[in-house]
Amino acid sequence: MTSNLNWWKGGIIYQIYPRSYMDSNGDGVGDLKGITSKLDYVASLGVDAIWLSPIFTSPMKDFGYDVSDYRDIDPMFGSLSDFKNMVNRAHELGLKVMVDQVISHSSDQHPWFEESRQDKTNPKADWYVWADPKPDGSPPNNWLSIFGGSAWKWDSRRLQYYLHNFLESQPDLNFHNPEVRQASLDNMRFWLDLGVDGFRLDTVNFYFHSQGLEDNPPVPPGEPKTMGAPHDNPYTYQRHVYDLSRPENLDFLKEMRRMMDEYPGTTTVGEIGDDFPLERMAQYTSGGDKLHMAYTFDLLNKPHSPEYIRNVLKNMNEIVGDGWPCWALSNHDVVRVSTRWGEGQDAQAYPLIAMALILSLRGSVCLYQGEELGLPEADVPFERIQDPYGIPLWPVFKGRDGCRTPMVWENSAQGGFSSVEPWLPVDARHLPMSVAEQEANTDSLLHKVRNLIKWRQQQPELVNGDLQLLDVNNEQLVAFVRSYEGSNVAVVLNMTGETQAAQLTVPYGEVLQGHGFLSALKAGELELPPYQACYVRLA
Repeated sequence: MTSNLNWWKGGIIYQIYPRSYMDSNGDGVGDLKGITSKLDYVASLGVDAIWLSPIFTSPMKDFGYDVSDYRDIDPMFGSLSDFKNMVNRAHELGLKVMVDQVISHSSDQHPWFEESRQDKTNPKADWYVWADPKPDGSPPNNWLSIFGGSAWKWDSRRLQYYLHNFLESQPDLNFHNPEVRQASLDNMRFWLDLGVDGFRLDTVNFYFHSQGLEDNPPVPPGEPKTMGAPHDNPYTYQRHVYDLSRPENLDFLKEMRRMMDEYPGTTTVGEIGDDFPLERMAQYTSGGDKLHMAYTFDLLNKPHSPEYIRNVLKNMNEIVGDGWPCWALSNHDVVRVSTRWGEGQDAQAYPLIAMALILSLRGSVCLYQGEELGLPEADVPFERIQDPYGIPLWPVFKGRDGCRTPMVWENSAQGGFSSVEPWLPVDARHLPMSVAEQEANTDSLLHKVRNLIKWRQQQPELVNGDLQLLDVNNEQLVAFVRSYEGSNVAVVLNMTGETQAAQLTVPYGEVLQGHGFLSALKAGELELPPYQACYVRLA
C-alpha cells in the first residue's frame, strides 16, 4: 500500500454505499458504525482508500445526493463523532478516506434555498439559478432534467422558475455567484480539517450554466448520443452545450485545486457525464492544476467487445494526454458489471478477467462494494423500488436499486447485513456468494481477487506506467504494453469463453507469475484459455 503524497495516482479506491454496507443498530439501514466494523475486511483486500457515497444531512429524496446540511452527518448514519472514529480506524489500517461532495445542487430543504425562494431581494436571492418565464408562461428554455421532464420548476413565491438538472427537490446552485463558490469551498475545507483525504465530486461538470439560457441544440442525425444516461431518456436527444461543461468551470476547479494543495496528500476525483467525456477529462485533469483525476462512463456502459475496449484505450491515449483517468466497471448508478457485461458468461471466471482489465489500465481504479464477490445485479420487484429515477421509467429502465441492495456478509437471513428487513431486499442469489462463504473456500472469487489486487500493487508498471496498445494478431483479445522507468510489461486479456491464440511479435522475457491466471507461451505463440490473462515482461 502506498504512503506517498501521490498515493491516489494508480491507487485503488473501494466505494462504499453506506445505506447498504452494514447496519449496526437494527433499523434496516447501513451506518457509520457498521462501516467501521468492516474496515478490517476492506483493508484485507489490499486497496488504498475508501470512498463513501453521501452521508450528510438530507431528506433522502435522492438518497443523500440532496444535501440539506453540508457540515453534519445524517442521523440515520450516526454522528460526527462516529465519522471521526471511522476516519481514525481507517487511518490506523492504512486506508485513506474520501467522501462525496454534491455541490452542483442542494436539497430544496437547505436553509440557503429556503431563504432564496422567499423573494428576489433577500441575501440568498442569487444563490440559485432563477429565471423569468417566457411571455406565455412556459419555462425559459428547452433544458431537460436527467430524471425526466423540464429542468425548470415554477415557484409561486418568486413567480420565477428555478433550475434543477436532477429532481425538482434538487435546485441548482448558481456558481456565477462568488459567494456560492466560496461557501462550497469552505464546506469542503470543513471535512479536510476533520482528516478526510479527498473527495469524489458528483457531477463535476454541472457547476456552471450559460447565463444567456440559450436552447440546447438537438443531437445531429446520425451522431451518437453519448451522455451517461439511458438512451431511452429524452435527455440524450440534446447536445448539452449551454447547461453544463461551461468554460468558467475551469477557473473554479483551479481555485479548488489551490485549496486542496494546502492539504498535502489529498485528492479529488470528478464524475463527468458529458457528450464528449474524454475531451472533458483531458480539460479537467491535465496540467496538474485542476482535478487530480476523473472518471467517465466509457466502461460503465453496455458496450464491451474487445474492439470497443481497444477504441476506448486508443481514444484515451490520443485525447487525455497527461490527464489522469479513474476507471470503474461498477458503481451505485449502473447495472453491476457481472450482469451488464458478464450475462451468459462464466459467473466466477468473467468477473475476475474484468477485474484484471481494470487493474491493468493506466489510471486509478474504483471498485464497488460486492464487485470483489462477483455479485450480479439484484432483482428488485416494482413494489420495493426506492429509486426516484427508476419509478417513472419502469419497466424499460428499472432504476438503480439493483446495484444498491445490501452487502452480503453471510449466507443467512438478510445476508448478515441487518437483524431486520433492510431498506432494499437482499437477492437470494447473493447469499451463497457472501463474504463468509467465499472466505471459507480458498478457490473462491474473493480469494482470487484479493490475490490479484495484492499482486498488482507490487507491479510499478501497472500502478504508474504509460500504456500503448499491442497488436497480437487476434481481434478477440485486448492487449497493451505498460511501461515505467525503462521496464515494459505486455498485458494480454482473453475476455471470451473460448481459447484464443496470440502472437507476440516484440522481444519478450519472462512470463510473470503470482497473479493467478493460466497461459502458455512458446516461441512467441501465446495460448490463452477462456477468461485468462497473461503478463509478460518484455526484453
